[in-house]
Amino acid sequence: MKTISRLFFNRLPSAKNAEFPDPEPLRTEIVPIPVGEIQPNPFQPRKTFSEEGLQELAASIREFGVIQPLIVRKTDSAYELIAGERRLRASRQAELTEVPCVLRPATDKEMAEIALIENLQREDLHFFEEALGYEKLLTQFHLTQDELAERVGKNQSTIANKLRLLKLPAPMREFIFREKLTERHSRALLKIEEPAGQWSILQTVVEQKLNVRDTEALIEAQVQPPPPEQKPVRRPAMLKIVKDVRIFINTVGELVKQMKKTGLDVRLTQEQDEDTVTITMVVPKRR
Repeated sequence: MKTISRLFFNRLPSAKNAEFPDPEPLRTEIVPIPVGEIQPNPFQPRKTFSEEGLQELAASIREFGVIQPLIVRKTDSAYELIAGERRLRASRQAELTEVPCVLRPATDKEMAEIALIENLQREDLHFFEEALGYEKLLTQFHLTQDELAERVGKNQSTIANKLRLLKLPAPMREFIFREKLTERHSRALLKIEEPAGQWSILQTVVEQKLNVRDTEALIEAQVQPPPPEQKPVRRPAMLKIVKDVRIFINTVGELVKQMKKTGLDVRLTQEQDEDTVTITMVVPKRR
């Protein structure tokens, strides 16, 4: 993954970077800037910050100060934050009046890239926030997924998979975020096309506290097409009659009765076990 220092301090002119003019040598000069004059990065992808983490950072700043300077750019009336959102918020909680900063020129495109990369390096950026950051870079700066992947040090397939999560409706994404469901929970929902079906699954997942594997199994069972209906096979009526051994025995018995009426001394014996019935008919050759 590209680092912020590489984006700022190791930018070399190339054909691929033709939209940026050749930079003049940059001086790393740290200057104190009033906290009230620093505006947030408008391209910040992170919408939520851990309050506990900010309080711990604020306590550290009260004791040791801001060790790593913030990076800002000059605007017409004030300054705009490029990198260091948590440090700025924690400094405000620590009631600092000014913070050390490094002034750097930056385009909007660089601002967006740096804000996203800074958060990716922390590895706790929510997957929806990450996806929205990618989408903003793609649409606002007309990048391809391959170009974006190279800029942020990710595979193109990773970018594509994150963007697919944005197919879920915004209220559903907020619900998933609030219930602290995982990215795999969210990805499994994409197999269901109708939002009503997705909401139904979500309610079941939350109420029954289903893990990812159980959620995937539940969705798979719902989206799997039912087996084709099998039409009953019509069999000849004679087969049904013969198949019932009792009817067959009665038929043989009636035959013996008719033979006896003609004067034949017919004898019929019957033996049976669990599996078979043995019928023996003795007919004399002469009357």
